[in-house]
Formats: sequence, C-alpha cells, structure tokens
Amino acid sequence: MADQQPIIVKKVKKGGHAHHGGAWKLAYADFVTAMMAFFLLMWLLGTTSEPERKGIAEYFQDPFKASTEERGLDVGDRTSIIQAGGSDITSQDQGQVDKGKTAEEVEITPEEIEHKAEELEKEKLENLKQKIQYKIDSTPELNEFKEQIKLEITSEGLRILIVDAQNRPMYKLASAETEPQIKLILRALAPVINELPNKVSLNGHTDARPFPPNQKKYTNWELSSDRANAARYELNQAGLAEEKILRVIGLSSSVPYSATAEPLDPINRRISIIVMNKKTEQEILQNVGEEPVTEAAPPPKE
Repeated sequence: MADQQPIIVKKVKKGGHAHHGGAWKLAYADFVTAMMAFFLLMWLLGTTSEPERKGIAEYFQDPFKASTEERGLDVGDRTSIIQAGGSDITSQDQGQVDKGKTAEEVEITPEEIEHKAEELEKEKLENLKQKIQYKIDSTPELNEFKEQIKLEITSEGLRILIVDAQNRPMYKLASAETEPQIKLILRALAPVINELPNKVSLNGHTDARPFPPNQKKYTNWELSSDRANAARYELNQAGLAEEKILRVIGLSSSVPYSATAEPLDPINRRISIIVMNKKTEQEILQNVGEEPVTEAAPPPKE
C-alpha cells in the first residue's frame, strides 16, 4: 500500500478578542453613574435657595459646627427661617407638613414666624450651654471650679453664673481686683460665647455686708459695678468682641442668689453673664430709646 500524505486539520478559534470580555460594560456603567450624579447636582443647585446651599457647604467643611449652628442660618433673619430645612412648613389647618413650598405658596402668620425664630434661637443657646458644660468637664483647670460655675436657660437667654465659695472668692475682699481663678474661667469662656452673634449683659452682685465707711462714699453699689466691669475687661481681652457687650450694671445686694439664700451667704457674691436672646436685647434697646425727654423750664418773669 502506497504511503499516504498525512491530513492536517486546522482549527480556527473564533473570538480572538474575548479577553476584553465585558470591560466596556464597566466603563459604560461608570460613565452613566457620573452623568446621573452630574444631573442630580445641577438639579439640586437649581431647586435650593442660597441659605440652603450655604448650609450644605458648611456641613461638608465642618459637620459638627454646622449641626450646632443649624446650618448657618441667622436667627435675626426672619425671612430665611421659613425656607430652612428644605422649605418644610407646618400647616396648622391640616396638621401636616407641606414640603417643597415657599413662603408665597403657604400662608403663615407673623406670630408663627416669630415663634419659629424663638425656638431656633433657644436651640442655639441650648447648644452653647452644652458646649460650655463640655469645656468645663473636659478641662482639668476649669473642672476644679465647676461647682462655682452655674449654667441656666432663662427667659432672658443663657445665664452663666460665677459665684464665690466660702474659701475660694473670685475677687479680693472689698475690691474689684480679680483673683487668678476668675481670670482663668472668663478667659476660657470668652471664645465660646463669641461664637454666637448675641449681645451680652454683665451683672455684678454682692452680699448684704455693708461696705466699710470711707471718705469716698464707696458702697456695694460701686463695688458690684466695678466687679462687673473687671469681668467685662477679662472677657474682651480673651476674645469676646467689644461690640457684643450691651450692658454692664452693678446690683449690689438687691437681688439675692435665691429666695432662700441668707443675705450674708458668699453665694450672693457673683458675676452674671447673660447671653441674651433677641427679645431681651430689643426690650433693652427700646427702653433706652424711650427715655422721657424733660422740657426746658420757661424763663422767669421779670
């Protein structure tokens, strides 16, 4: 049998580019996702107000600060309050929240706006109180005097009391010269208080012990005023803006620490720092502006 030529079979493999597989799908999916994010961003920019965009930007820069300051909204700006929080306005008639509506689309009374402003401001003052309390608790130098630093939300605003103790006075005896401990406290509190735009009132108090007789007729009234001014000076030196001080007064022993406090109790000797709410601030300014004007007496008849 004659030798036969071998038969060679060539098999051609199709899909030589199969190693690329579905890579294009991943790239396409990334592209679609990026486009969706872009259009979502453009939509948000077109549907949000300037205060809301500012609040979003501040949140990503400093989430803690933005949350404590209610996304940067100014309490004094009554018109922006309606738009805050995604323009959510509570309807008293329906008892539900109308979302996405502006002030023109929802009927709201000035009383409701004022109430909302007061609630927002009270929340800011409560946040300030918590921040000061945290600073006192977390700072060993301040924690030593925590029993002499008392914080309270009142109808006037946030009241910070710094009181004397039996063996730890804040001022030298019968003097407005500050002791090191009150300097430490005031200089620690000043930067925190300065974070809010609210005005500040400073009140000085003494106990009922009469001031020693002297030629200058210096009494507890002058002493309490001088101590309040000494506290103002320390706060300003530590960073509290001068223009935020609205009132500095001395009350002598006319306002005891409490109704049950003994007149000579050291706790009556205190400095009261009031971070005032807008209502109190406006009442003070109105009272100052409404002082009676005395008319000049007619000239005597000849």
